[in-house]
Amino acid sequence: MLYLVWFTLFNVDTQTCKTHKSHSTKIPFTKIVRLLAVSSRKDVIIFLDTDKYASPFDMLVAIDLYPDAQIINYSNVEVSDAKRLIQDAMFPRGPEGAKHTKVFIGGQDVDKALEILEVIKKSMFPPFELSVIVDPRGSNTTASSAVAKTLKLFKEKGFGDFKGKTAAILAGTGPVGVVAARLYASEGGNVVLTSRKLDRAVAAADKINEELGTKQVCGAQAGTPEEIGESIKDADVILACGAAGIELLPLNVLEKYGKKCKVLGDINAVPPLGIEGLKATHKDKEFTPGKFGIGALAIGPLKIQIEGEMFKRAVESPSGIVDYKTAYEIAKKLA
Repeated sequence: MLYLVWFTLFNVDTQTCKTHKSHSTKIPFTKIVRLLAVSSRKDVIIFLDTDKYASPFDMLVAIDLYPDAQIINYSNVEVSDAKRLIQDAMFPRGPEGAKHTKVFIGGQDVDKALEILEVIKKSMFPPFELSVIVDPRGSNTTASSAVAKTLKLFKEKGFGDFKGKTAAILAGTGPVGVVAARLYASEGGNVVLTSRKLDRAVAAADKINEELGTKQVCGAQAGTPEEIGESIKDADVILACGAAGIELLPLNVLEKYGKKCKVLGDINAVPPLGIEGLKATHKDKEFTPGKFGIGALAIGPLKIQIEGEMFKRAVESPSGIVDYKTAYEIAKKLA
Protein backbone atom coordinates (compact mmCIF):
# COMPACT_ATOMS: atom_id res chain seq x y z
CA MET A 1 0.00 0.00 0.00
CA LEU A 2 2.92 2.37 0.58
CA TYR A 3 3.57 2.79 -3.14
CA LEU A 4 0.03 4.18 -3.46
CA VAL A 5 0.89 6.78 -0.86
CA TRP A 6 3.91 7.85 -2.85
CA PHE A 7 2.14 7.94 -6.19
CA THR A 8 -0.66 9.98 -4.61
CA LEU A 9 1.82 12.37 -3.04
CA PHE A 10 3.66 13.01 -6.27
CA ASN A 11 0.44 13.57 -8.17
CA VAL A 12 -1.05 16.21 -5.86
CA ASP A 13 -0.84 19.90 -6.61
CA THR A 14 2.84 20.71 -7.05
CA GLN A 15 2.58 23.95 -5.06
CA THR A 16 0.79 22.96 -1.86
CA CYS A 17 -0.27 19.92 0.09
CA LYS A 18 -3.17 20.03 2.59
CA THR A 19 -2.49 18.26 5.86
CA HIS A 20 -6.12 17.14 6.21
CA LYS A 21 -9.42 17.89 4.56
CA SER A 22 -10.70 19.61 7.69
CA HIS A 23 -7.64 21.85 8.05
CA SER A 24 -6.91 24.94 6.04
CA THR A 25 -3.17 24.89 6.83
CA LYS A 26 -1.10 24.29 3.72
CA ILE A 27 2.48 23.04 3.55
CA PRO A 28 4.52 23.97 0.47
CA PHE A 29 5.08 20.79 -1.44
CA THR A 30 8.58 21.85 -2.40
CA LYS A 31 9.43 22.04 1.32
CA ILE A 32 8.27 18.42 1.79
CA VAL A 33 10.50 17.30 -1.06
CA ARG A 34 13.49 19.21 0.37
CA LEU A 35 12.98 17.71 3.84
CA LEU A 36 12.71 14.21 2.41
CA ALA A 37 15.80 14.70 0.27
CA VAL A 38 17.87 15.76 3.27
CA SER A 39 16.61 13.01 5.56
CA SER A 40 17.10 10.38 2.87
CA ARG A 41 20.84 10.87 2.47
CA LYS A 42 21.78 8.63 5.41
CA ASP A 43 22.87 5.15 4.36
CA VAL A 44 20.76 2.37 5.87
CA ILE A 45 21.75 -1.31 5.67
CA ILE A 46 18.97 -3.80 6.38
CA PHE A 47 20.02 -7.35 7.26
CA LEU A 48 17.56 -10.14 6.47
CA ASP A 49 18.73 -13.39 8.09
CA THR A 50 17.08 -16.81 7.83
CA ASP A 51 18.60 -17.94 11.16
CA LYS A 52 17.17 -17.59 14.65
CA TYR A 53 19.63 -14.77 15.29
CA ALA A 54 21.04 -12.51 12.60
CA SER A 55 24.81 -13.02 12.45
CA PRO A 56 26.84 -10.19 14.01
CA PHE A 57 29.74 -11.07 11.68
CA ASP A 58 28.39 -9.28 8.61
CA MET A 59 26.97 -6.40 10.63
CA LEU A 60 30.37 -5.76 12.21
CA VAL A 61 32.02 -5.73 8.78
CA ALA A 62 29.47 -3.15 7.64
CA ILE A 63 29.82 -1.03 10.80
CA ASP A 64 33.61 -0.86 10.48
CA LEU A 65 33.27 0.25 6.85
CA TYR A 66 30.34 2.64 7.37
CA PRO A 67 30.21 3.74 11.03
CA ASP A 68 27.68 6.46 10.20
CA ALA A 69 25.23 4.07 8.54
CA GLN A 70 22.08 2.90 10.31
CA ILE A 71 21.98 -0.88 10.77
CA ILE A 72 18.61 -2.68 10.95
CA ASN A 73 18.37 -6.45 11.30
CA TYR A 74 15.64 -9.10 11.11
CA SER A 75 16.01 -12.74 12.14
CA ASN A 76 14.00 -15.85 11.24
CA VAL A 77 13.02 -14.28 7.93
CA GLU A 78 10.81 -16.52 5.80
CA VAL A 79 10.24 -16.31 2.07
CA SER A 80 6.68 -15.17 2.79
CA ASP A 81 8.06 -12.17 4.73
CA ALA A 82 10.31 -10.89 1.95
CA LYS A 83 7.83 -8.90 -0.14
CA ARG A 84 6.39 -7.00 2.82
CA LEU A 85 9.81 -6.21 4.28
CA ILE A 86 11.33 -5.04 1.01
CA GLN A 87 8.38 -2.86 0.07
CA ASP A 88 8.35 -1.33 3.54
CA ALA A 89 12.00 -0.49 2.92
CA MET A 90 11.49 0.82 -0.61
CA PHE A 91 8.90 3.53 -0.21
CA PRO A 92 9.14 5.64 2.98
CA ARG A 93 12.30 7.52 1.96
CA GLY A 94 11.19 8.18 -1.60
CA PRO A 95 13.14 7.43 -4.79
CA GLU A 96 16.20 9.34 -3.57
CA GLY A 97 16.16 7.54 -0.23
CA ALA A 98 15.88 4.17 -1.98
CA LYS A 99 19.32 4.85 -3.47
CA HIS A 100 20.71 4.99 0.06
CA THR A 101 18.88 1.91 1.37
CA LYS A 102 20.80 -1.37 1.10
CA VAL A 103 19.80 -4.96 1.88
CA PHE A 104 22.01 -7.87 2.97
CA ILE A 105 20.58 -11.40 2.74
CA GLY A 106 22.24 -13.93 5.05
CA GLY A 107 21.63 -17.12 7.02
CA GLN A 108 22.57 -20.78 7.01
CA ASP A 109 19.74 -21.80 4.70
CA VAL A 110 21.18 -20.91 1.29
CA ASP A 111 18.16 -22.15 -0.69
CA LYS A 112 15.81 -20.04 1.41
CA ALA A 113 18.10 -17.03 1.06
CA LEU A 114 18.05 -17.40 -2.72
CA GLU A 115 14.26 -17.70 -2.69
CA ILE A 116 14.09 -14.50 -0.66
CA LEU A 117 16.32 -12.86 -3.25
CA GLU A 118 13.97 -13.88 -6.06
CA VAL A 119 10.98 -12.40 -4.22
CA ILE A 120 12.89 -9.17 -3.64
CA LYS A 121 13.92 -8.89 -7.29
CA LYS A 122 10.30 -9.32 -8.39
CA SER A 123 9.05 -6.79 -5.81
CA MET A 124 11.30 -3.90 -6.84
CA PHE A 125 10.68 -1.57 -9.77
CA PRO A 126 12.00 1.83 -10.92
CA PRO A 127 12.52 4.25 -9.28
CA PHE A 128 12.18 2.21 -6.06
CA GLU A 129 15.13 -0.17 -6.47
CA LEU A 130 17.64 -1.04 -3.76
CA SER A 131 21.13 -2.52 -3.84
CA VAL A 132 21.05 -6.09 -2.51
CA ILE A 133 24.03 -8.11 -1.25
CA VAL A 134 23.67 -11.90 -1.12
CA ASP A 135 26.12 -13.88 1.04
CA PRO A 136 24.26 -16.51 3.09
CA ARG A 137 26.55 -17.62 5.90
CA GLY A 138 29.56 -16.27 4.03
CA SER A 139 29.23 -18.91 1.32
CA ASN A 140 29.80 -16.58 -1.63
CA THR A 141 32.77 -14.76 -0.14
CA THR A 142 34.45 -17.85 1.38
CA ALA A 143 34.05 -19.94 -1.78
CA SER A 144 35.28 -17.07 -3.95
CA SER A 145 38.35 -16.62 -1.78
CA ALA A 146 39.17 -20.35 -1.70
CA VAL A 147 38.69 -20.90 -5.44
CA ALA A 148 40.58 -17.74 -6.44
CA LYS A 149 43.51 -18.64 -4.18
CA THR A 150 43.75 -22.29 -5.24
CA LEU A 151 43.59 -21.42 -8.94
CA LYS A 152 46.15 -18.61 -8.55
CA LEU A 153 48.54 -21.05 -6.86
CA PHE A 154 47.80 -23.66 -9.53
CA LYS A 155 48.90 -21.22 -12.24
CA GLU A 156 51.89 -19.93 -10.28
CA LYS A 157 53.27 -23.45 -9.95
CA GLY A 158 53.18 -23.84 -13.72
CA PHE A 159 50.14 -26.10 -14.06
CA GLY A 160 48.33 -23.77 -16.48
CA ASP A 161 44.70 -22.66 -16.44
CA PHE A 162 41.88 -24.85 -15.17
CA LYS A 163 40.17 -25.80 -18.43
CA GLY A 164 39.77 -29.54 -18.60
CA LYS A 165 41.22 -29.98 -15.11
CA THR A 166 39.34 -31.52 -12.16
CA ALA A 167 38.47 -30.20 -8.72
CA ALA A 168 37.30 -32.49 -5.94
CA ILE A 169 35.21 -30.71 -3.30
CA LEU A 170 34.97 -32.65 -0.05
CA ALA A 171 31.75 -32.10 1.93
CA GLY A 172 30.64 -30.23 -1.14
CA THR A 173 26.89 -30.12 -0.56
CA GLY A 174 27.20 -27.38 2.07
CA PRO A 175 26.86 -23.65 1.34
CA VAL A 176 30.54 -23.06 0.49
CA GLY A 177 30.97 -26.28 -1.48
CA VAL A 178 28.04 -25.61 -3.79
CA VAL A 179 29.27 -22.12 -4.68
CA ALA A 180 32.85 -23.39 -5.11
CA ALA A 181 31.57 -26.04 -7.54
CA ARG A 182 29.88 -23.34 -9.63
CA LEU A 183 33.09 -21.32 -9.70
CA TYR A 184 35.43 -24.19 -10.64
CA ALA A 185 32.98 -25.18 -13.39
CA SER A 186 32.85 -21.56 -14.61
CA GLU A 187 36.62 -21.77 -15.09
CA GLY A 188 36.12 -24.68 -17.48
CA GLY A 189 36.94 -27.40 -14.97
CA ASN A 190 35.24 -30.64 -14.07
CA VAL A 191 34.01 -31.00 -10.51
CA VAL A 192 33.52 -33.99 -8.22
CA LEU A 193 31.14 -32.95 -5.46
CA THR A 194 31.19 -35.30 -2.47
CA SER A 195 28.92 -36.11 0.43
CA ARG A 196 28.59 -38.96 2.87
CA LYS A 197 25.26 -39.68 1.16
CA LEU A 198 25.27 -40.28 -2.58
CA ASP A 199 21.76 -38.96 -3.19
CA ARG A 200 22.65 -35.60 -1.64
CA ALA A 201 25.79 -35.31 -3.75
CA VAL A 202 23.99 -36.22 -6.97
CA ALA A 203 21.08 -33.87 -6.26
CA ALA A 204 23.44 -30.95 -5.60
CA ALA A 205 25.48 -31.70 -8.72
CA ASP A 206 22.38 -31.99 -10.90
CA LYS A 207 21.07 -28.66 -9.64
CA ILE A 208 24.35 -26.89 -10.42
CA ASN A 209 24.50 -28.45 -13.90
CA GLU A 210 20.97 -27.29 -14.57
CA GLU A 211 21.76 -23.75 -13.42
CA LEU A 212 24.93 -23.54 -15.52
CA GLY A 213 23.65 -25.50 -18.51
CA THR A 214 26.52 -27.96 -18.27
CA LYS A 215 27.44 -31.53 -17.32
CA GLN A 216 30.74 -30.68 -15.69
CA VAL A 217 29.69 -31.45 -12.11
CA CYS A 218 29.14 -34.97 -10.78
CA GLY A 219 28.19 -36.23 -7.33
CA ALA A 220 30.14 -38.88 -5.42
CA GLN A 221 29.77 -40.65 -2.10
CA ALA A 222 32.72 -40.13 0.24
CA GLY A 223 31.98 -41.72 3.60
CA THR A 224 34.79 -44.27 3.90
CA PRO A 225 38.54 -43.82 3.23
CA GLU A 226 38.21 -45.88 0.04
CA GLU A 227 35.29 -43.76 -1.20
CA ILE A 228 37.20 -40.59 -0.41
CA GLY A 229 40.18 -41.97 -2.29
CA GLU A 230 38.07 -42.76 -5.35
CA SER A 231 36.61 -39.26 -5.35
CA ILE A 232 40.05 -37.57 -5.41
CA LYS A 233 42.00 -39.90 -7.71
CA ASP A 234 41.56 -37.68 -10.79
CA ALA A 235 41.68 -34.36 -8.96
CA ASP A 236 44.18 -31.64 -9.83
CA VAL A 237 42.84 -29.48 -6.99
CA ILE A 238 41.14 -30.57 -3.75
CA LEU A 239 39.08 -28.21 -1.60
CA ALA A 240 37.82 -29.33 1.82
CA CYS A 241 34.58 -27.54 2.74
CA GLY A 242 33.55 -29.47 5.84
CA ALA A 243 32.25 -28.22 9.14
CA ALA A 244 34.65 -27.00 11.82
CA GLY A 245 36.60 -29.70 13.63
CA ILE A 246 36.02 -32.54 11.15
CA GLU A 247 38.88 -34.25 9.32
CA LEU A 248 37.82 -35.19 5.80
CA LEU A 249 41.06 -36.32 4.17
CA PRO A 250 43.67 -38.35 6.08
CA LEU A 251 47.23 -37.89 4.83
CA ASN A 252 47.66 -41.59 3.99
CA VAL A 253 44.56 -41.49 1.77
CA LEU A 254 45.87 -38.38 0.00
CA GLU A 255 49.26 -39.98 -0.60
CA LYS A 256 47.75 -43.24 -1.86
CA TYR A 257 44.99 -41.89 -4.10
CA GLY A 258 45.76 -38.23 -4.74
CA LYS A 259 48.94 -38.62 -6.74
CA LYS A 260 47.67 -36.27 -9.48
CA CYS A 261 46.68 -33.49 -7.09
CA LYS A 262 49.05 -30.52 -6.75
CA VAL A 263 47.05 -27.87 -4.87
CA LEU A 264 44.77 -28.24 -1.83
CA GLY A 265 42.69 -25.81 0.19
CA ASP A 266 40.87 -26.15 3.50
CA ILE A 267 38.30 -23.72 4.95
CA ASN A 268 38.31 -25.32 8.43
CA ALA A 269 40.36 -23.47 11.05
CA VAL A 270 39.28 -25.59 14.06
CA PRO A 271 41.30 -28.74 14.92
CA PRO A 272 41.14 -31.40 13.73
CA LEU A 273 41.48 -29.69 10.38
CA GLY A 274 39.85 -30.86 7.16
CA ILE A 275 43.03 -32.13 5.49
CA GLU A 276 45.62 -33.86 7.66
CA GLY A 277 49.00 -32.15 7.45
CA LEU A 278 47.63 -28.94 5.95
CA LYS A 279 47.74 -26.34 8.73
CA ALA A 280 45.34 -23.40 8.97
CA THR A 281 48.33 -21.05 8.74
CA HIS A 282 49.77 -22.58 5.57
CA LYS A 283 49.95 -20.16 2.69
CA ASP A 284 51.02 -21.71 -0.61
CA LYS A 285 53.18 -24.12 1.39
CA GLU A 286 54.45 -27.49 0.18
CA PHE A 287 53.18 -29.47 3.16
CA THR A 288 53.89 -32.91 1.69
CA PRO A 289 56.13 -33.69 -1.33
CA GLY A 290 54.72 -32.16 -4.52
CA LYS A 291 51.55 -30.85 -2.89
CA PHE A 292 50.95 -27.20 -2.02
CA GLY A 293 48.37 -26.10 0.52
CA ILE A 294 46.33 -23.07 1.50
CA GLY A 295 44.88 -23.09 5.01
CA ALA A 296 41.79 -21.44 6.42
CA LEU A 297 43.71 -18.55 7.98
CA ALA A 298 45.12 -17.72 4.55
CA ILE A 299 41.68 -17.93 2.93
CA GLY A 300 39.96 -15.88 5.66
CA PRO A 301 41.61 -12.46 5.18
CA LEU A 302 40.76 -12.43 1.47
CA LYS A 303 37.18 -13.44 2.33
CA ILE A 304 36.89 -10.35 4.57
CA GLN A 305 38.33 -8.13 1.85
CA ILE A 306 35.84 -9.49 -0.67
CA GLU A 307 32.92 -8.85 1.66
CA GLY A 308 34.14 -5.32 2.28
CA GLU A 309 34.30 -4.66 -1.46
CA MET A 310 30.79 -6.09 -1.88
CA PHE A 311 29.48 -3.61 0.69
CA LYS A 312 31.31 -0.78 -1.09
CA ARG A 313 29.79 -1.72 -4.43
CA ALA A 314 26.32 -1.85 -2.94
CA VAL A 315 26.67 1.43 -1.08
CA GLU A 316 28.11 3.23 -4.09
CA SER A 317 25.46 1.88 -6.48
CA PRO A 318 21.85 3.08 -6.38
CA SER A 319 20.60 -0.42 -7.24
CA GLY A 320 21.71 -3.88 -8.37
CA ILE A 321 22.37 -7.40 -7.08
CA VAL A 322 25.78 -8.17 -5.56
CA ASP A 323 26.03 -11.98 -5.55
CA TYR A 324 28.55 -14.82 -5.91
CA LYS A 325 29.53 -13.73 -9.42
CA THR A 326 30.44 -10.29 -8.12
CA ALA A 327 32.26 -11.86 -5.17
CA TYR A 328 34.38 -14.02 -7.47
CA GLU A 329 35.12 -11.13 -9.82
CA ILE A 330 36.40 -9.17 -6.80
CA ALA A 331 38.33 -12.21 -5.50
CA LYS A 332 40.27 -12.68 -8.72
CA LYS A 333 41.31 -9.03 -8.72
CA LEU A 334 42.36 -9.06 -5.06
CA ALA A 335 44.04 -12.47 -5.08
